[in-house]
Amino acid sequence: MQKVKINGLALDVTTNSPVIILAPDDSEKILPIWIGHYEAWAIAMELSGLSSKRPLTHDLLKSCIESMGGKVQKIEVTELINQTFYAKVYIDIKGKTMEVDARPSDSIALALKSGAPIFVADELFQLKRGDGITPDFSDPESLRERLRRINPEDFGKYSL
Repeated sequence: MQKVKINGLALDVTTNSPVIILAPDDSEKILPIWIGHYEAWAIAMELSGLSSKRPLTHDLLKSCIESMGGKVQKIEVTELINQTFYAKVYIDIKGKTMEVDARPSDSIALALKSGAPIFVADELFQLKRGDGITPDFSDPESLRERLRRINPEDFGKYSL
């Protein structure tokens, strides 16, 4: 597992889907994950330091965990199966660690709200064409170039 940070969040105008880019601190590697609009909105709000007037789903989940005496320890993006990423949320409740299956987008939003670190399995940074992540690119540099061309302002069209 490699500890990562959010290296970008934008709208892929080709697919009209938000994409979040995760990257280790000490590497040029990136992992793009296309996510839903609602989750992107929640992540963007957290990254911008904005809050909603009423709790969002991720706020509610954090509040439930904390009201049961729990704390989000970390999240891990663990694998890619049939073009779907999987993640786990690790929650400490009274000294016992609970492992919860979750979508990466929900996990990342919860990690940001909880101040928990985000980790990605090493093998996910080794994906190549045909592994299901980017079937329309012939090499990782093509993906990197497409992501460079995404206009961050396009994502801003979704009002907070």
